[in-house]
Amino acid sequence: MRKTSRIAVLTGVLTIITGLLAPPAHAAVWSSTDRWGTWTNGGYTLYNNIWGSGAGPQTIWANSFSNWGVWANHPNTGGVKAYPNATKYVGRRISTLGNVTSTFNVTVPGGGAYTTAYDIWDTNHAYEIMLWMNKRGAVGPLGSRQTSASVGGHSWDVYRGSNGSNQVFSFVRTGNTNSGTVDVRAVLNWLRGNGWMGDVTLGDVQFGYEITSASGGLDFTTNNFSVSAS
Repeated sequence: MRKTSRIAVLTGVLTIITGLLAPPAHAAVWSSTDRWGTWTNGGYTLYNNIWGSGAGPQTIWANSFSNWGVWANHPNTGGVKAYPNATKYVGRRISTLGNVTSTFNVTVPGGGAYTTAYDIWDTNHAYEIMLWMNKRGAVGPLGSRQTSASVGGHSWDVYRGSNGSNQVFSFVRTGNTNSGTVDVRAVLNWLRGNGWMGDVTLGDVQFGYEITSASGGLDFTTNNFSVSAS
């Protein structure tokens, strides 16, 4: 084999290997591999948010706040590695809210361990309300199961606990769904009505993927997402 032929073959092999290791290409307006990469669009902020230990590579991409996704390749080990998300800030006391609803539609992988979840905060970060819309693999909410509830348009198993910094209320949907509408205000009023928190000011409404493992590289796609507050 001539030298030029050997070079061509080696180049082709390297190209194939690189293609296997690299994340898939997305024709996106914005993308980032930075662990704290952020992008603001339409009153929302997108975060790559690779915050856990032992994480692998992750690329976030977006065409808009409502159409975005991530490619993640986190090892098959315990512990949350990342929570890529889109965030909408509200800044209103619960008692003054006329409406807070959110609509979502996602495409998620059949492998790995993750949840598709809302992460909702008061402005003082004393309370964290998680709404698990779907889950897969070895994942579970913080704290202990308190009760079941039908509120906000969905049926849940409700957990309560603390991470040492704030109270955490986890609403785990009794069946997985990849699309729907959530009445966030109704969930907040349910918590107030049960005396679990007071008339706090609603801060961030976040939606994204809490990823524990995505070995080999998996795609998570937000086809549509929005938050409406008044």
